[in-house]
Amino acid sequence: MAKKKSEMSKILFGILLGLLFVGLAGFGATNLRGSVRKIGSVGDKDIRVESYYQAIRSEMRAFEAQTGQPVTFAQAQAFGIPDRALAQLVTARALDNEAQTLGLSVGDENLAQQIRDIPAFKGADGSFDRDAYAYALKNNGLSEAEFEADLRDEAARSILQGAVLSGAMMPETYETTLLRFALETRDLTWVALDSGDMTTGLPVPSEDDLKTFYDANIADYTQPEARDITYAWITPDMILDTVEVDETAMQKAYADRAAEFNTPERRLVERLVYGSEADAQAAADRIAAGQTTFEDEVTARGLTLSDIDLGDVTAEDLGEAAAAVTAAEVGAVAGPANSDLGPALFRVNAILPAQETSFEDAKTALRADLALDRARRVIAQMADESEDMLAGGATLEDLAKDTEFELGQIAFSPVSNEAIAGYPAFREVAQAVTEDSYPTIAELADGGLFALRLNGITPAAPIPFDAVRDRVAADWDKAETRKALLVQGQSAAEAIAAGGDFAAAGLAQTETSAGLRRSTPVEGLPAAAMEAAFTMTPGQAQAFETETGAVVVRLDAVHAADLTGEDAKALAENLRDQANSALAQDIFSALVTDIQGRAGVQIDPQARTAVHTQIQ
Repeated sequence: MAKKKSEMSKILFGILLGLLFVGLAGFGATNLRGSVRKIGSVGDKDIRVESYYQAIRSEMRAFEAQTGQPVTFAQAQAFGIPDRALAQLVTARALDNEAQTLGLSVGDENLAQQIRDIPAFKGADGSFDRDAYAYALKNNGLSEAEFEADLRDEAARSILQGAVLSGAMMPETYETTLLRFALETRDLTWVALDSGDMTTGLPVPSEDDLKTFYDANIADYTQPEARDITYAWITPDMILDTVEVDETAMQKAYADRAAEFNTPERRLVERLVYGSEADAQAAADRIAAGQTTFEDEVTARGLTLSDIDLGDVTAEDLGEAAAAVTAAEVGAVAGPANSDLGPALFRVNAILPAQETSFEDAKTALRADLALDRARRVIAQMADESEDMLAGGATLEDLAKDTEFELGQIAFSPVSNEAIAGYPAFREVAQAVTEDSYPTIAELADGGLFALRLNGITPAAPIPFDAVRDRVAADWDKAETRKALLVQGQSAAEAIAAGGDFAAAGLAQTETSAGLRRSTPVEGLPAAAMEAAFTMTPGQAQAFETETGAVVVRLDAVHAADLTGEDAKALAENLRDQANSALAQDIFSALVTDIQGRAGVQIDPQARTAVHTQIQ
C-alpha cells in the first residue's frame, strides 16, 4: 500500500505540475500587474489574480477543444466556466493551507531538481538555463520566490491528495453484496400479446371519446415553438462544380496516398509466444501429431484467442517470422519462428490479397477529394469579406445577391430536419438568436459558412382537433388495444399462477429465457417486467404493458450468484475499483469542505470583475 501511495503521489504531482504550466505557452500574452494582486484567499493562502486568469483561459481552451468551436467570454460565463475555475483554485488553496498546517513540504534539493527538469527552462544544449528561467517568470508576472512557493505548494498538495485518494478501501462485505445482487439469475417463461391475440373486439369511439383522448394527451398534438429564420449559407458541395483540379495536383495526391491505393498482401494471424524454442517446437509437434489443437495450446497457457490475435498484418510486420507465415495455408499453424517477444507459433486465419489501384482508376476519388479541399479553402477566404459586408450594413439578401451564398427560410424548431438544420452549429445559433441580434458569419462543421436573422417567433400551440382527427383515432385505437390486451394478460397470469399453464390459458407461443441477470436485456420484455422478475417468487406470473400490447411473464427458477467464475472475478475487480474511487472522492470532497470551513474562504468580487474585463 505504501508503494501504491508513493506512485499515486508521483502521478498526481506530475498532473498538477503540468496544470501549473498550462499558461507558460502564453508568456507575455497579458499583463495583469497592478494594485490588485489577489482575488481572494483560503486561510493564509492567497488566490492570485494571475492564477485566476490562467485558470479561466485554460478552461476556455479545454471547452473549445471539446466542442471544436471558439468560445467568447460571455459564452464562457453562461457555461459557468469562471465559477468552475474559481472552485478549482479554492480547492487547491484549501489543500495548500491544510498542508502548511500539517507541516508538509519538500526539501530545497528536491525543489531545485524539479525546476531543472522543466523543459521550458532548458537551453539549446538541454541543460537548465538560468536566464531563460528568470525571463519566463518575469514575462508571466511571477517572481522566482512566488513560482518556487507555488512548486512547494504543488508538491505538498500532491502528497496530501495521494494520501486521501490512495488509502480508501471499501470492505469486502460491500463488494460481495454487490456481486450477489448483480450475478444472481432468473429463468423465465413468457409470451407477448399483440392485436392479433385479442379475444374481444374494440368499441367504435365516438367524437366525444376522441376529443377526450385528444385533451388528455394534448402534448402529443402540440406544435412546438417555431422560430421564423432567414439564413444565407454556402457549403463546399455548393461550389464543387466551379472548382478546377489540374492533373498535376492529382498526380501528387496519388503519390502522397500511395499506401492507401496500393496495399500489400495481409494476413489475419494469431501468435502464441513461448518461453523457449524447445517449448514452441514441442507444442508444434503435439499439434502436428493430432495430440492437441492450437486452441488447446492457447487455453493451456491461460490465454484466450483474443489475447493472441494480431489482426491483419503484412510480411513487414511479421519480421523474422514472415517467411514461415506467408508460406502457410489458411488454417495452418506455422513455426516455431522468432518474433519480437520470443519463439512463437502462428496460425493464419485468412489471406487478404494485395490491392493495386492505378492512377486512372483513382482519378475520380482524387478529383473529388481535391475539389472538396479547394472548395473549403475558397469558402474560408470568403469569411472575412462576408463578415465585413454584414458589418457594413448589408442584409442577408444582399449577401446572397452579391456572393455565392444561397438564401433560405426555415420555421426552426427542435424537430426541424431541413438540410441546414442538421448542422449542430446552425441549431445552436438558431436557438440562441434574438430579434435584436445582427447577422454574423459562423462556421459549419464541413467547412461551410452561414449567417441568420430571426424574423419572429410563433409560440407553441395545440394543433386543432380537426387537423389531427385521424391521428387521434389511430392513437386511441392503439391505446385501447394495449388496455384490452393487458386485461387479457392479467387474467391469463392469474390462471397460470394458480397452477395452470400457458397452453391452458390460451397462450401457446411461449418463449423461455434462462440465466437472466438484472442487466441482461431481452428483446420483447419491457424493463418493468425484468425488474419485477427479481422480486417475484417461482411460479408467480404477472402481465405488463408493452408498446404494442402486453406480455405475460412467469418466474420459473431463482439461481444464486456464482462467485467463482471468471466473469465474477472480472466484475469484482471492476466493482472494487469503482467503489474505492467513489469512496476516495467522497472522502476528498468532505475533507476539502471541512478545510474550507475551518480556514475560511474570502473572495473579492471587484477583483474578479477586473480579471473578467481583462479577458474580454
